[in-house]
Amino acid sequence: MRWKVRLLVAGLCAMGLLSAPAAAEAGKKADEPSKAYCARYKCIALTFDDGPWPYTPELLDTLNKHKAKATFFLLGRKVASRPELTQRIVQEGHEVGNHTWDHPDLTKLSDDEVMQEMSSTSDVIEQTIGERPAMMRPPNGATDARVTRLMTELALPQILWTGSTLDWQARDTKVITARTLKLAKRNGVILLHDIVPQTVKAMPTVLSTLEKEGYHFVTVTTLLQGRELEAGEIYPPRPKKK
Repeated sequence: MRWKVRLLVAGLCAMGLLSAPAAAEAGKKADEPSKAYCARYKCIALTFDDGPWPYTPELLDTLNKHKAKATFFLLGRKVASRPELTQRIVQEGHEVGNHTWDHPDLTKLSDDEVMQEMSSTSDVIEQTIGERPAMMRPPNGATDARVTRLMTELALPQILWTGSTLDWQARDTKVITARTLKLAKRNGVILLHDIVPQTVKAMPTVLSTLEKEGYHFVTVTTLLQGRELEAGEIYPPRPKKK
């Protein structure tokens, strides 16, 4: 429940719909019904993995120009080396999630190693921006029942995606642009990487095109307002195997 409170309040604050006092009051009244932003608007969540990186400032400039919000799943070691850039991400209304310290396959680590990857990253994020991340994304989407149990213990939902651009393979601005536009759908969660310069270069066209189609670019938190997402839960849920 505490995670759900943060999810709702953070989303409203990111959109400028709550002041600090109002946010505190909203936290107290978390059980009261609230009309979700994306129930009214055509939303999409652009998510960027593996930063912060030297290309991130250009991406932030583009997002700001289009008044778009995004979610950044950060590596702890990069947060440690670029604290000011991490702070800028949050100051400009975006949100951050835990993407481990150095991008291992969590399913191949011991329990202690998984917890160390996650805790050290949450610690450095908290030291940098003043609060711990409320969600995580497993590197390469690699998770299983054991990892899910550990994420439940850490009270961290696992955020995957509805579509991946595979931008890290393509490394071509036109290809990344076309793939992103093809994957776009209402309430979609798109996987991108701000460590790929061609992805950053693709964003002006992507944002301009989707704006014309009526999309609102929101954080994952805003996208999930009103949803019953539990700690450790995988979202979007993976298709069940037949």
